This record gives sequence, structure tokens and C-alpha cells, in this order.
Amino acid sequence: MAGVIELPDGSWWDWDVLSWRPGELRLAAGHDLAYHHGLELVFTDPLYAVCPAAFQDPVFRAPTPDEAALVARRCGETPGVLVAFEADGGGPEPVSGLIAAGGLEVVRGLVLRHGHRQRR
Repeated sequence: MAGVIELPDGSWWDWDVLSWRPGELRLAAGHDLAYHHGLELVFTDPLYAVCPAAFQDPVFRAPTPDEAALVARRCGETPGVLVAFEADGGGPEPVSGLIAAGGLEVVRGLVLRHGHRQRR
């Protein structure tokens, strides 16, 4: 799947890398990540990732042919998921993100940011 991610309705302005461990890259989003978040993008079996640790207001877009070729060269295979975005990284210019993975799951639910989780 290469293309634009369709997010559920909500206020997904503030983003960060919640965790990156073997087999999974997890991005969290919400309107203010200080206390909780309400959306996670879970990339399974990540192959390639260029992603700022924190960013705001991403615009997800289809990857360019050059980005797809770069990932194919670096990974030696076509990923199941290829996602690209532009976002506000806090500097004067937008930052770009590119993530290739085996799969993607969009998870919605309240997650408190005080060390414990509560899903609704």
C-alpha cells in the first residue's frame, strides 16, 4: 500500500514517535500530547524510516517515484506500506517523513501519558 493515509476524524495536530522497537514503529497523535493521545499509527516490520521525533500538522501524501525507488534500493524489496508526509518540525522549513513497513494499523483510543494506559 503506497499512498495517503486516511485518518479518522479528530484533532491530530501534535505527533511524536511513541516507541520504536524491533518489529514496530509507533507514532502517537492528539491535540496536546502533554497528558494523553487519542490516535496511534502502528507500523509493523519497519524497513526504512526517516521521521522526526516530534512534529505538528502533518500532510500525508503519496510517495514520489524517487522516494519509492530509494526505498526499493535501500531495502531490496517493495514494502507492504510506504507512507510519506510533510510536517512542521519547529524550524523555518517543513520536514519530510518517509516510512516503509510490512503493515500499518490505525488505532484510536485514549492513552494517558503518565506511565499507564487506558483504552476506551
